[in-house]
Amino acid sequence: MPLDITPLHPRFGAIVDGVDLRQVTADHLYPDIRAAFETHSALLFRAQSLSEQDHTRLATLFGPLENRPAIAAGRDLAFEVSNLSNKTEDGVLDPNDLKALNLRANQLWHTDSTFLPVPALVNILMAAVVPSTGGQTEFASTRAAWADMPQELKQPLTDAIIWHRFSHSRARISPELANWRQISQWPDRPWRSVWTNPVTGEDALYIASHSFTIEGMGIDDGQALIDRAIEFCTQPHYVYTHDWQVGDVLLWDERAILHRGCPWPMEEPRVMRSVCCSATKADGLDSVRIV
Repeated sequence: MPLDITPLHPRFGAIVDGVDLRQVTADHLYPDIRAAFETHSALLFRAQSLSEQDHTRLATLFGPLENRPAIAAGRDLAFEVSNLSNKTEDGVLDPNDLKALNLRANQLWHTDSTFLPVPALVNILMAAVVPSTGGQTEFASTRAAWADMPQELKQPLTDAIIWHRFSHSRARISPELANWRQISQWPDRPWRSVWTNPVTGEDALYIASHSFTIEGMGIDDGQALIDRAIEFCTQPHYVYTHDWQVGDVLLWDERAILHRGCPWPMEEPRVMRSVCCSATKADGLDSVRIV
């Protein structure tokens, strides 16, 4: 039977009903989910009960698990699901804690992992604990925006090389955060500005809050163009805002979606569980890789 799909937003995204993600295998439902992922860029599954093992197993269907500690160490380390959380054993993080500041930095429009040697294809995010108010996640389609972008803005971005630096986005929140070893350890990374989806043939602007300049332009001019492009892509008619409920799973195409978290009362816990998978040649990686 085909997936039960309804639109999430007029330009992108879909709600998928009637699927228990614990039952998805390479031969059962995954081919349909993957096809919907390529077409819609973001998929929402409600009322899921994924253990960390279930979450990880589902992610492996999309590609290699992104294991940042192992990448940083240069050796094999056991994979762990990422908890994006202000919750601690004793309550919640102090708002000035570096981990709390890093959560604030996630409230900038960004694409995950553009600073890694291999960028992300997908993020599979599940809500485990939600606050009483706030804490939404917003998503914007850079595929739809790129298709609509006026030529005077689009032309200088076409065939451009955009440089990404993790500490660049973190410096907007705190110099101390930008200098934190977990942030500053990642070197600058260049990617081509447009990612072509090899399945649909559609292009998307590949950009992030980590983007700090465009090759061949000065730092200030490059940043100004990046800021204009992100502003265009995140106009309200390209944005979907998701109000989380416990058990929601939302997965999205990192090649074609910008996202950001929204503030919430930091005295309340919020726990999101995330697994990213790395892009491969089959996902069109060569269209953005600098040879």
